[in-house]
Amino acid sequence: MATDLLSVDYEVYGKVQGVFFRKYTQKEGTQLGLVGWVQNTEDGTVQGQLQGPADKVRQMQEWLKTTGSPRSHIVKAEFQNEKTIDAVDYKDFKVIR
Repeated sequence: MATDLLSVDYEVYGKVQGVFFRKYTQKEGTQLGLVGWVQNTEDGTVQGQLQGPADKVRQMQEWLKTTGSPRSHIVKAEFQNEKTIDAVDYKDFKVIR
């Protein structure tokens, strides 16, 4: 049986802007074989969407909660709108400016 594909929205709080957080998020997501996007918000957080195999999405969620970029300081990460999907909506993992 194929692994379920998941889609989940995320928002990361803390010192996550100006520390290459988006670049590292894109790199980590791509290495895990995930697609989606990441962008800075006006509130000083980073948000985006992850899509891919459930186990890889779980790994990425853990990375967003605990690791981030080397100079970031993560206070918390929130995940919403998690759902099983039939196919991914994106071709790759984009940084939105």
